[in-house]
Amino acid sequence: MVDRINLNDQTVEGLRHKTRNIFCVQYHPEASPGPHDSTPLFAQFREMIRNS
Repeated sequence: MVDRINLNDQTVEGLRHKTRNIFCVQYHPEASPGPHDSTPLFAQFREMIRNS
């Protein structure tokens, strides 16, 4: 299922599986605008590993 949408052009930027612990983003989250934008993504990933 679609998890993230680009606010500028409404393109899909992220997907999440409905029943499995799988998600993805199609952009480089730490490229810009700030160095901490990817922190929530890595936190989600760590939590998924802990719970598996």
